[in-house]
Amino acid sequence: MAASWLKGTGAQFRAMVGDAIGMVVALAVIVVVFGFVTEHFFTRVTFYTVANQLPAMTVAAVGMTFVLIIGGIDLSVGSVLALASAMLGIAMVNWEFSLGLAILMCILAGLACGAINGLVIIRWTLPPFIVTLGMLEAARGAAYLTTGFRTIYVGAPIEAVSTTSVMGLSLPFLMAIALVVVGQVVLTRTLFGRYLTAIGTNEEAVRLSGIDPRPYKVIVFTLAGGLAGLAGLIQTARVSAANPNFAIGFELQVIAAVVIGGTSLMGGRGSVVRTFFGVLIISVLDAGLAQAGAQESTKRLITGCVIVAAVIIDQYRRSQGSKAAA
Repeated sequence: MAASWLKGTGAQFRAMVGDAIGMVVALAVIVVVFGFVTEHFFTRVTFYTVANQLPAMTVAAVGMTFVLIIGGIDLSVGSVLALASAMLGIAMVNWEFSLGLAILMCILAGLACGAINGLVIIRWTLPPFIVTLGMLEAARGAAYLTTGFRTIYVGAPIEAVSTTSVMGLSLPFLMAIALVVVGQVVLTRTLFGRYLTAIGTNEEAVRLSGIDPRPYKVIVFTLAGGLAGLAGLIQTARVSAANPNFAIGFELQVIAAVVIGGTSLMGGRGSVVRTFFGVLIISVLDAGLAQAGAQESTKRLITGCVIVAAVIIDQYRRSQGSKAAA
């Protein structure tokens, strides 16, 4: 039995390393291409642009990875980010709360939105697509109402979150990396993570084995909402303001990063570490296209094509895996 376990673990490790190498190669190809087609890609400006995008997107993508693994989807992360940011701005500027209490309200706003998503999904057995689409509109509307349709300038008090650094690395970046590590450990080394994978693979089999998948779904959607709230904190700290227009279309970028990272839209398979590589690819692609002079419509077109291509590759992998199992 021990030999069989070691063999299975070794196979998983080799597959993970192979996927990671493939993503590093893809990232390197993108960097080289943009280095040739643009004049200023290999500059400090590009590095800062990518580095500024990474923390918020990585944090939200970790939550999205868990959602997709159970076979769900969350279209509301961008709007929840904006609402959490709005709550942070209102708490600090209008209510004069301390930084710690305002941050708590920001995270709680995200957790509340995620919990509502999860509870509505399990209570009325509705598709996550429909429920989170509704939350996308509701949270965005709440963000506009909360801020009075205006940007709230928070200023120096919130800047400390983004300007604090350890060994030259910003606090948001360190938070994002820590979340990637913790998320990967939870997913691969805990019973909770195994249950999530099982739910995404075959929910009915999990139910028949005596495990109720509903609490796990609520936890996962609540977690995704809380991480979107944390991303709202990072975004607010980066620009020293809370803007109700934050993160419009952000959910598409997050989903694209997670899918590029190899997490299946059908559920049952995913990796937080590979999601981070997906975030890197999306961030570099976005920065490169901007330097190449691509319009926003062109960038969205390319992002959509990347998502479709990633899904086609995922389907191919599934079919090859089914043939190998047979």
